[in-house]
Amino acid sequence: MPAIDKNYACPLEQRSIIQFFMAMDPPTVTHQEKQVHVVNGKPILYEPAELQAARAKLKAHLVQHRPEQMYTKPVELVTKWCFPRGKHGNGVYRSTKPDTDNLQKLLKDCMTDAQFWTDDALVCREITEKFWAEVPGIYIRIEELP
Repeated sequence: MPAIDKNYACPLEQRSIIQFFMAMDPPTVTHQEKQVHVVNGKPILYEPAELQAARAKLKAHLVQHRPEQMYTKPVELVTKWCFPRGKHGNGVYRSTKPDTDNLQKLLKDCMTDAQFWTDDALVCREITEKFWAEVPGIYIRIEELP
């Protein structure tokens, strides 16, 4: 049996990992729903009140879980969007709108604003799922990549 080098640090032990669940009815309005208004012939983008409310709701929950240090290296982001199940079975995949990419864009923008990382471009690997769930909310796991 080969000798074990006790000075060797396992990379998994050094990587930063956080995970948390934000109990809430996840917003269904998405980043995609920005509006355009023309003023003096120039297009102006603005967020409708519903999108502003969704952004504020996400930020209010996210700041409670903000890491002590912002991520500055590539990360994996795992998210599980758990929507109120209604007549659907608990844990059944939600295959209706909103699309995961639109949900994620708003979430990652809010996480950037809440100082989870220096830039959401650091998210190099993503796993995103949508479910109908007895307990609605958003599960988030962030792991620094090697």
